[in-house]
Amino acid sequence: MTIRIGNAPCSWGVEFANDPRNPAWQTVLKENAEAGYKGIELGPVGFMPEDPALLADGLAEHDLELIGGVVFRAFHDPNQWDDVMDGAVRTCKALTAHGAKHLVLIDSISERRAPTAGRAADAEQMDKAEWTAFRDRIATVAKLGAEEYGLTVGIHAHAAGFMDFEPELERLLNEVDESILKICFDTGHHSYAGFDPVAFMKKHIDRISYMHFKDVDPKIKTDVIAKSTGFYDACGQGIFCNLGDGDVDFPAVRQVLVDAGFEGWCTVEQDCDPTLDPDPVGDARLNREYLESIGFN
Repeated sequence: MTIRIGNAPCSWGVEFANDPRNPAWQTVLKENAEAGYKGIELGPVGFMPEDPALLADGLAEHDLELIGGVVFRAFHDPNQWDDVMDGAVRTCKALTAHGAKHLVLIDSISERRAPTAGRAADAEQMDKAEWTAFRDRIATVAKLGAEEYGLTVGIHAHAAGFMDFEPELERLLNEVDESILKICFDTGHHSYAGFDPVAFMKKHIDRISYMHFKDVDPKIKTDVIAKSTGFYDACGQGIFCNLGDGDVDFPAVRQVLVDAGFEGWCTVEQDCDPTLDPDPVGDARLNREYLESIGFN
């Protein structure tokens, strides 16, 4: 079994390509390598250079492999379809240019869902027609990535979007063929949503193609759910803590992967506010050291 551990620009606070608070892409590559990682995600398309030669030089300089990339856009909003497809096509092109494998689809935060992040019983649900159109938009991009670009496509549940809670994720998996859509499983978002990450992994391990490692501070989670705190404000409060400091049972996560013979990348994603995390490279190093301490090499 070979499990490789990577990291992602969101651990440096990079959520949107044009955020003026972002560190330079060169800084992220350099610090990622300094923290001991051999792989990194693309981040939001446009953050790293879309000129393949330029990014290839940056990756080679730090002996890094590009793992995959995320389309974090409003799949829930039919009026944003052009934007979704723009992100999807550009991300697919960037990944294939560097031999990366994983295309991750995430429905971005919706104002309709933000106040009920972590509260499945209170969250607004789509009606049948809206759900069908939403599902079909996800399936369209999954088919594009899998069949036109040869990528492994995974759906990723995310707090405050319309693909957040376990029943929604399972409904989608039942309705979209596994040949085009697998699971990028995020341990932290599953915990934030109020469900058991390890139990879900045991049930669906055969469809999990890629992992995002994230941990959740249970005290902060309880507080932000009670106060209906927005997702980015929760990040600023430190809801996503260093691995091993929160409520995700990472030794059990590892055991599920080992028992299943999982091979490939698992990527650390410690979403944070880029202006409030004083030491992202230190956190990245601590997260890698923690994973090594429980048996990840």
